[in-house]
Amino acid sequence: QVSLVESGGGLVQPGGSLRLSCAASGSIFRTGAMGWYRRRPGKQRELVATIFIDFTTHYVQSVKGRFTISRDNDKKAVYLQMNNLKPEDTAVYYCNADIVREEGGHSANFWGQGTQVTVSS
Repeated sequence: QVSLVESGGGLVQPGGSLRLSCAASGSIFRTGAMGWYRRRPGKQRELVATIFIDFTTHYVQSVKGRFTISRDNDKKAVYLQMNNLKPEDTAVYYCNADIVREEGGHSANFWGQGTQVTVSS
């Protein structure tokens, strides 16, 4: 069984920073693309940032220059450094990962349980 566990959410004032972490555990051979999604109040879940196995990254336009995604393949972890946070960043943030459970196996997609980020004064 594979699980993704997020941490690092919380309440922060506008202009502040938070760092989200997500670690994959269980029977894992290799992690592929990893990313962060969010669901803002009243809106559909959206992709925030993705980092591929070669460390190339993709960001949604609204967070470019403020958020940085990174990964540690040895720890099977992905991180999201969020700076200059705005009230519109308030959301539940979800970790997502493509994981191969055994050598020669197919990739499957997994989700974390979500962590709340609230930006408010």
